[in-house]
Amino acid sequence: MEVLWALLVLLGLGLILGLGLAIAATVFYVKEDERIEAVEKMLPNANCGNCGYAGCRAMAEAIVSGKETNLRKCKPGKVENLQKIIDYLEQHPNDDGTKLNPKI
Repeated sequence: MEVLWALLVLLGLGLILGLGLAIAATVFYVKEDERIEAVEKMLPNANCGNCGYAGCRAMAEAIVSGKETNLRKCKPGKVENLQKIIDYLEQHPNDDGTKLNPKI
């Protein structure tokens, strides 16, 4: 009988904590800019760090945020792919309508 009570208490505790996590996940949800993933896919994904960032994801975040404008920092990146990034960002401006202008 004691084992059954312990099982029920743990089950109830698990349900309460799981519900709390589900509520916290919806309340504190952070929407990420979908352009970051698109730009990351256009980078060579070598994650070499030659650009000065921790990897291609960090470089993509810097490009989309406007902190990085020199795409040639990506040493293994081909000019055609870097031009695709520029074209993509021209077609997908910021939420306020401003356009980023990275250069090769």
